[in-house]
Amino acid sequence: MTKPRLCSFESRRASEMRSLIERQGADYFIAPSMREIPRESNHEALAYGESLTSGQIDISIFMTGVGTTALLEVLALKWPQETILDAWQKTLIIVRGPKPAAVLNKLGSRIDHRVPEPNTWRDLVALIYEKQIDLKGKSVAVQEYGKPSTDMYAALKDRGARLTTVPVYRWDLPEDIEPLKAAIQSTINGEYDALLFTSAQQAHHVLEVAHRMGVRETFLQAAQKTTIASIGPTCSETLEEVGLPASFEPEHPKMGPLVKETLARLIKKFEPDVETA
Repeated sequence: MTKPRLCSFESRRASEMRSLIERQGADYFIAPSMREIPRESNHEALAYGESLTSGQIDISIFMTGVGTTALLEVLALKWPQETILDAWQKTLIIVRGPKPAAVLNKLGSRIDHRVPEPNTWRDLVALIYEKQIDLKGKSVAVQEYGKPSTDMYAALKDRGARLTTVPVYRWDLPEDIEPLKAAIQSTINGEYDALLFTSAQQAHHVLEVAHRMGVRETFLQAAQKTTIASIGPTCSETLEEVGLPASFEPEHPKMGPLVKETLARLIKKFEPDVETA
């Protein structure tokens, strides 16, 4: 059988994605679709630091590892790390997934609640309900991740939270979009068996570039003939919205299971009559 050919739009962890696919023996093309741009103004992050260190924050919610690290870098411009850690000890700390948890664990910060897989904002809100965390009248700060999660914010406000959002970075297209353009054209040419999406924003950027190329609808039609692999529910929702319905999500929302389960599906698709010994 010809090797399955995968296209991934991963950027920050492109090397890891490449390694995962190589170990599975598949062919691949990596087309970085995003870059994280620190906010030109850090007023919101510094304002959070002022409120935190003066005891005005009751709950801090960390959504991403990159964002947590970026926030700490901004806060370090004005406060010693020990001051921030001491202030966090006086608040309730919630992390959305393993990446922000890893950042805080490395610092020795206490973590009160970890959102279970698949780590969506809905899982975060469900955790708050399950643990009966009282938000009424509480000052809740949320580290944003690229794009405001308006539905989550509405849910927290419905529970009575006085919400503060702390944006520390935003997403933009890569400086070099030629690999992305090549991936779009190769998809149209039918050269890929599967497209791998590891974040919702990747879909928006891919379609933005396809629009610039004048092939958006052609790309959508071609992509729907492939296996569209989504890292998890949040990504799948966006894919559905933009016309790229996900073929499946892995059992665990991580890149390793995404690659393995994609290839397992492709093997079944290409060799439906093969019997296992």
